Order: sequence, then structure tokens, then C-alpha cells
Amino acid sequence: MKSLITGLALAMNAVLVAAPAHAQDKVLNLYSARHYQADEALYSNFTRATGIRINRIEAGDEALLERMRNEGKNSPADVILLVDAARLWKAETEGLFQPVRSKVLEERIPAFLRSHDEGKGSQWFGFSTRARVIVYNKQKIRPEQVQNYEDLARPELQGQVCTRSGAHPYMLSLIGAVSEHLGEARAEAWAKGVVGNFARSPRGGDTDQIKAVASGECGVALTNTYYFVRLMRSDKQADRDVVAKVGMVMPNQSSWGTHVNVSGAGVARNAPHRDAAVKFLEYLASDDAQIYFAVGNNEWPVVSSVVPKNPELDSLGKFKVDELPIGSIGRSQLTAAKIIDRAGWR
Repeated sequence: MKSLITGLALAMNAVLVAAPAHAQDKVLNLYSARHYQADEALYSNFTRATGIRINRIEAGDEALLERMRNEGKNSPADVILLVDAARLWKAETEGLFQPVRSKVLEERIPAFLRSHDEGKGSQWFGFSTRARVIVYNKQKIRPEQVQNYEDLARPELQGQVCTRSGAHPYMLSLIGAVSEHLGEARAEAWAKGVVGNFARSPRGGDTDQIKAVASGECGVALTNTYYFVRLMRSDKQADRDVVAKVGMVMPNQSSWGTHVNVSGAGVARNAPHRDAAVKFLEYLASDDAQIYFAVGNNEWPVVSSVVPKNPELDSLGKFKVDELPIGSIGRSQLTAAKIIDRAGWR
């Protein structure tokens, strides 16, 4: 299977590189770490509106970055679409993006959700957000016990906390954000407290954490909101039963706000179709695309004027967002990695 996938990827690369010259302005080569089936409509709508055909290569964030490194100046990629601040920052520091100046993007996307503009333009832009929230078992935990991320280290939660691996980008970004707010020493003490409260060794994805809380295996866990809303919207009664057994808290509403992460994209350093790439980024900031992120994958739009048409997502309510610049969360990954290593958060 691995050789088949590799062969298909190489074949696609050959097609991208060999695109006929007369079609250059009507082609966009997209390297995407998003693997949501619902995104098909997002891409087809762009093609329908612009006439620009999208060639797509999909892989995990790190696999795409490694591909870009190997391809170097010969890369056919026009746009790189990644799903975590850590990966966006890494791509930026490795010079895989090029700066973009766009009035549309600068007006519609908040400054803290794009890379720092040093007068040349931003390297990448966030197009959708999700919050990292606390879920708790209604029979075992009182909501006032878990109002803040720091509460997960409280002694009374010993044997109650479940998380996925600390090395996962979702966790690295959260731990990095905590270190930005508390400082490295206090963040490490917090992480050791969380590890001391583990109900089990970290394993599984976010949906697994929610289900473990519902079953009572864990009293409390962390998850991204779109996994929670996905269960809310499920046509399976078993999924909806899971949601009924757990409560959800938007952490740190009385301090710095709830941690959010992004799906974001930038124009590749050697994009052969730069104009099409910028047009695609501007499309992702359009009202239609922003609403689609909310309806298709339960993510919040980044454009403040766009109202999500997703009742379940909307039911989570308004909340204070941690406006720590996403770029600084990316830079804090090295600190976060040291913290999880020293804390034993495997």
C-alpha cells in the first residue's frame, strides 16, 4: 500500500510539473494537510467561480513540509494549506512561503491570525479557528472545578485527567501558549501536575478523549471544539448520547481567554502560478468560503462579519478568545517540547 501511495504521489507530481504552458493561468497546485471530504465543495466552488482548476496533493503536515524540502526550487506547489500553528510557523522559518500583500486579506483576517508583516507582507494567513476546550463527566466533576487550563493540575483531580500525546501538535500548541502566559518554569510545574493527575497514559485522538469522559474512564479531558460539535451533529444516537453525558467549558474566561488554533495557508516560495495562489487565498477569506468552514467542518470563520450557519456550533456561545499571536504560539513549540519531555507527558 505504501509503495502504491508513493507511486501515485510521484505520478501526480509529474503531471503538475508537466502542465502545459498555455494552461498556466488556469491551474493551481495545492499541497493540503486538510483531509475533510466536505472540502471538495470548497475547492469546486473556487473552480466554478474562477475557472482555475485545482490539482491537489494531500498528506500530513510534516509529510508535506518534507516534500517541499526535497523538491526545493523545482516544487510545483502554489499554495500550502496546513492545520496547526506549529506547522505554519515551521514552514515560515524554513522559507517555504513567500510574503503576500493583499488588501482583501489584510482587511478581513485579524492581525493575530496571520504571520507578522515586516513591511513585505504576511507569510501565511489563518482562515478558520477551533478552540481547545475542557470536557468533563457530569456525574464525576463539577464545572467550577475545571474553569481554567491550570485547574487540570489541581490535586483533587488526581486520577481523572485524560489527554492525547503531549507531542501531538494540538497539545504542543496549547502547552506552548501556556508557557507564553505563565513562563517556562511555571508552565513546566503545571505540566507535571497534569501528568500526575492522569487517569491513563495518553492515547487516541480527541474523539477518543470525549468518549472516555462519557464512559467514566476519565473525569475530564481536552478536545478541539470541532470534534465535539461533530458528535453533536451526528446522525448516530450513540454519538449524541456521548455528548449528553459530558459538559464543556471554555477555559480561562476570567484571565487570558480560551486557546484557539487555525487552519492556515500561504503562497509557496517558488509558486509557478502566483496570481492564482493569491486569488485562492482571497477566496478562502470570502463570505461563502468562511461560511463553508463553519457548516462543512464545524470551525469558526476568522472574518468577524461572517455569521456561521451551524446551530450546533452556534450553541457553544460567545467566548473570550486568547489573542496571543498565532506566530508566537508556533515559536513556543521548542519550549513546549522541552516541557513535555521533562514532565513525562508522552
